[in-house]
Amino acid sequence: MDYKNQIISRCGKTLVLSVRVLPGARRSGIEGIWNETAVKVVLRAPAVEGKANVALIDFLSETCGVRKSMISILSGDKSRCKRVSVTFSSDESAAMVLSSLECLIGL
Repeated sequence: MDYKNQIISRCGKTLVLSVRVLPGARRSGIEGIWNETAVKVVLRAPAVEGKANVALIDFLSETCGVRKSMISILSGDKSRCKRVSVTFSSDESAAMVLSSLECLIGL
């Protein structure tokens, strides 16, 4: 799958994810790939006053096992399509989570 690097990239201790957020779902979770360009993440939170952004950071924090302060939205703050940065304490942690995420979303 040649689109893998535009969806998830790793540079040392940092992962950058392209995410398509679908707020207002029954449950929060990863639902695979959206349009071969992003990880499709559904969130229970509504897209009102940044609640979905907060929920996305909470969800990624739990999924990746990092503190919320280690996650930032690089672009798309008011859009469903976002670029998100996740910073880890070590290169090994980043590589391990990258591998897990690739399996989870089917890359």
